[in-house]
Amino acid sequence: MEAVRVTERAAIAAARLRGRGDEKAADDAAVAAMRTELDRLPIRGTVVIGAGERDETPTLYLGETLGGGEGPEVDIAVRPLEGATVCAKNLPNALSVIAVADKGSLLFAPNIYMQKIAIGPGYPAGLVDIDAPAEDNIRSLARAKGVPVGEITACILDRPRHSRLIEAVRATGAAIRLIGDGDVAGIIHTTEPEETGVDIYLGSGGAPEGVLAAAALRCIGGQMQGRLIFDTQEKRALGARTGIADFDRVYGVEDMAKGDVLFAATGVTDGNLLSGVRFGRTAIATDTIVLRSSSRTVREIRARHKDLERV
Repeated sequence: MEAVRVTERAAIAAARLRGRGDEKAADDAAVAAMRTELDRLPIRGTVVIGAGERDETPTLYLGETLGGGEGPEVDIAVRPLEGATVCAKNLPNALSVIAVADKGSLLFAPNIYMQKIAIGPGYPAGLVDIDAPAEDNIRSLARAKGVPVGEITACILDRPRHSRLIEAVRATGAAIRLIGDGDVAGIIHTTEPEETGVDIYLGSGGAPEGVLAAAALRCIGGQMQGRLIFDTQEKRALGARTGIADFDRVYGVEDMAKGDVLFAATGVTDGNLLSGVRFGRTAIATDTIVLRSSSRTVREIRARHKDLERV
């Protein structure tokens, strides 16, 4: 429940600014709210996925220590507002997200792009391959699912860099759900295709979001592969500073999130996964999902906050 309060508070802060066209203000509000709540936790936490490096942000920076100073040592990965642009436009699937794991369990990923592919649970290991053509992965998934290719839907970030990927997927006859932002939600959607309509995630997005998505899959199952994109010398130098030696390595779920992992996400705007924050006259309603790898539990928490001063 402590993790739930962290994402609830950040989501409420961001939701007060949704649809206002100012993504920085919404993100700053979520960061400040999350930082306040994290310091209430009885942990000794180190930020491994955060708002940026120390010289880029005053708080939630990489390497920052959080918590009350007592309790277990843990890694913390956060996105106080995953989908700042969609929040500013009041579009679907903005979330507040946190993952907590034993110290040394989460990949310390630099803030660069990561090539990603993900599918949900219940399929043979190695069914999809990040190095295979998109059309081969689509057809392999359709065969495993026992459906025509036309019944497969791929989730892809709507970016110019994905134009060839989009053409290749459409050439197979598969459908595409283009999203403007929020690929943590996009990857999690593959775990419940009957509910979300998404079977596979393809393309590149932020590496920090990749680690957070892997943390979620570590708890609920599914396959994911990711490769960090070091396309400049500056990015290679950044990777080296974070301890990465193999710039071509393909990371699986357990390479990015191992050990006992806790994942929580609260909806900021309405989406396929969660409802957004609701502001009522006497209470604020939030919708949160909490996942735990050790027990494989999935908890859905719909809360009403009546202490409006507190949130």
